[in-house]
Amino acid sequence: MENIESSAPAATPSPSARAMMAPLVSMTLVQVIVCMAGFAVPVYAVPMARDLGVAPGAVGFYMSAVFSTAMVSAIICGQGVRRFGAIRMVQMALIAAALAQGAFAAGSLPLAVLAALIMGMAYGPPTPSSSYILARTTPPRLMPLVFSIKQTGVPAGAALAGAVVPALVLIWGWRGAALSIAALCLAAVVLIQPLRARLDSDRDPGARFQGGVFGPLRLVLGTSVLRRLAFMSFSFTAVQMALIAYLVTYLVEVIGFGLVEAGLVLASCNLAGVAGRIFWGAISGTVIDARRLLIALGVAMTGSCLVLVLSAPGWPLALFHATAILFGATAIGWNGVMLAELARVAPPGQAGAATGGFVFVTFGGIVAAPGLFGLLLDFGAGYSGGFLMLAAFAVLGTAMLVGQRQAPAGSRA
Repeated sequence: MENIESSAPAATPSPSARAMMAPLVSMTLVQVIVCMAGFAVPVYAVPMARDLGVAPGAVGFYMSAVFSTAMVSAIICGQGVRRFGAIRMVQMALIAAALAQGAFAAGSLPLAVLAALIMGMAYGPPTPSSSYILARTTPPRLMPLVFSIKQTGVPAGAALAGAVVPALVLIWGWRGAALSIAALCLAAVVLIQPLRARLDSDRDPGARFQGGVFGPLRLVLGTSVLRRLAFMSFSFTAVQMALIAYLVTYLVEVIGFGLVEAGLVLASCNLAGVAGRIFWGAISGTVIDARRLLIALGVAMTGSCLVLVLSAPGWPLALFHATAILFGATAIGWNGVMLAELARVAPPGQAGAATGGFVFVTFGGIVAAPGLFGLLLDFGAGYSGGFLMLAAFAVLGTAMLVGQRQAPAGSRA
């Protein structure tokens, strides 16, 4: 993914709003389904860990394994899009998600480790593939709205995992829940196939990889404003994914909630993230500039972490829902503002390359934080220690932007 713009054909002249609807709906649906598959594992982690003979805290290592693979699959996805087509890459991601869920359902620890790596192969391609498609099919005036809607697929998928998976576990057990999600992924492969003839018409079967894999990373790390945004994203994403990975387990094991109650708290968190992505994106650059807004979100994120540090059994369910809503609106809702700011300040003609390197750095935060959280649990720091660590990540990310001026468009500094 050396330079997405240079490898992609020019956008279709004045695409109609009607023509964009099928790509938008289908790509958002794919994002929702793949993310639901990825986040289903933390939801059914407690019964699965019991059957596999491991501690539920090992779910943090699952998240780290998933995004270690996703880092690689995301940064090279641009080449796959050029050669096989974006729809085919999305279908391959859905098949990988189905295989991962099937491997989990087998109930074997070695297969579970393999499944986590396969899930990472599924998680990397949907975002760059869908962005490639939507850039060609969306009228310029609708780009901000369309991309904001597409970005809601991640928290929406996680919210569905929190709301639906516990019910599937109660009906069919955790293995049945995994197989149900696998079937959903395969159904989506068939559902989007009719779009391939039109949306993959620009593929080049003879395309070869051009440029170094780490060119986008060098661009990000060598440009001050991009570097600061990248490390902010690394830190904020660390908070986001560790929270999603451990919230249900914490509420079940420490607070004493049932799986359904805990899953609904996670659903509240992610639904707030969906609303936040759209709302913060709407006011960024109009009511408040992106840098100040991201700082404010970082401060609120830190406060949410500290509330969870202080939480204890006996607190009312409504208070956990309220905390989850604040946490979701901030720790999940910031992404759209960040992506819009990244596109604004990227050097002219290099937004695609910047995005490739940016995603690589961002996913690094996802790899690091859940595993570190799991280590803190293993060494006796408890969930309070883990939430304190997340507060530190939030402070670090916020500090990346404090004292900096609003960067001009196309900054090279």
